[in-house]
Amino acid sequence: MKIYAETERLILREIVIEDTGDMFRLDTDPLVHEYLGKNPISCMGKARAYIDSIRMQYEKYGIGRWAAIEKSSGDWIGWTGLKMNTEWSPNGHSNFYDVGYRFMPQYWGKGYATESSIVARDYFFEHFPNQKLCGIAELGNGASCRVLEKIGLERKDDFFYEPEDIMLAWFELEK
Repeated sequence: MKIYAETERLILREIVIEDTGDMFRLDTDPLVHEYLGKNPISCMGKARAYIDSIRMQYEKYGIGRWAAIEKSSGDWIGWTGLKMNTEWSPNGHSNFYDVGYRFMPQYWGKGYATESSIVARDYFFEHFPNQKLCGIAELGNGASCRVLEKIGLERKDDFFYEPEDIMLAWFELEK
């Protein structure tokens, strides 16, 4: 299992099939999905399919989401990292890299999103120096909007995402 990075408090490693139960626990939690379209998953197969898509990202694009492990407890607390988006085109954007994170609620408010996103941002620009890094957050999710701004992304646009019936904010950073 590859470790991509470590911070003072986190180990950021590849997501593996054995993480399916943790991913299921994360993505069935209605609190976690409050700002993700309010549509938590309902079966283990969807968690496994998501892990399979992340693992495909590692192979195809050399990036992907990472499991976030809290060093002090050894707990799998969620995921963080990068993604090449090819499946959807929000507000006219297509084929873009984004930074994202999703943590279990008991780990919210501890700075893990910012801490891990700084590492993901730095990893991205080290490996993809001439690319643009993007971020998307629901407008109502002020905490996620602040994280994206803290790591240096600039809010460029707000737009209505019709399939989910929500307003989103679009952020970008180029080096």
